[in-house]
Amino acid sequence: MLTRIQTALAELETAHGIRILYACESGSRAWGFPSPDSDYDVRFIYCHPADWYLTLDEGPDTLNFPVDDELDLAGWELRKTLRLLRASNASVFEWLQSPVVYHEALDFRRRLAPLLPNAFNLKAGLHHYLGQLRRGVEEDVAGEQVRLKRLFYALRSALAARWIRERHALPPMEFEPLRALLPQALTGEVDGLLLRKATADEKTVVAKPAALAAFLQEEFAAGQAARESVPVARGAAIGEELNELFRELLK
Repeated sequence: MLTRIQTALAELETAHGIRILYACESGSRAWGFPSPDSDYDVRFIYCHPADWYLTLDEGPDTLNFPVDDELDLAGWELRKTLRLLRASNASVFEWLQSPVVYHEALDFRRRLAPLLPNAFNLKAGLHHYLGQLRRGVEEDVAGEQVRLKRLFYALRSALAARWIRERHALPPMEFEPLRALLPQALTGEVDGLLLRKATADEKTVVAKPAALAAFLQEEFAAGQAARESVPVARGAAIGEELNELFRELLK
């Protein structure tokens, strides 16, 4: 798959006349709880030659491709990405923390990394993870049987929201450091479910873990209550720093 991904990225550069600055894994393989049949969620950031940006009308800023059983490939143009970073889009922050990097040019992630803490809006981040958790508590764990995949999606969102609420900081992308916030009483059950997920397919269902489901409900309620009190802490100069980086990368 690594060869297939690298080949696909190189072909994209040639076919679209772009330069890929960064490509990473963005799904469960990066989060730390893949199933054997998990697909590869590859996300990339690309730029055009400088002349592409010197027109009255902006061109398309996204590249999407049909998803097959193994590979989900999609990318955002550089200016779009930096605008979304300035707006504290949670997906961008996750991509830039991914432990699985397939391609990097011009030290892209290294140059952006110092800007991430100041660019991250705690309130916007909390809203994002609570939105994901809402589906978990209202749909995914509502019945007596739960898809194991969706259970971990909800748990990761709950812990990311708790990280923001308690630590007032950008949460890590990976599940392992987030587990530091898991109540001790739940760690054994989560360990067992992780072991099962490592050998189960994407459609595997389990009996709803009552204590874990209650924890998700509690975290959703706590996050909702904290929405107004979470500070909006961010650097005032982040917009100009991103503008400068944009100009440097185009050069």
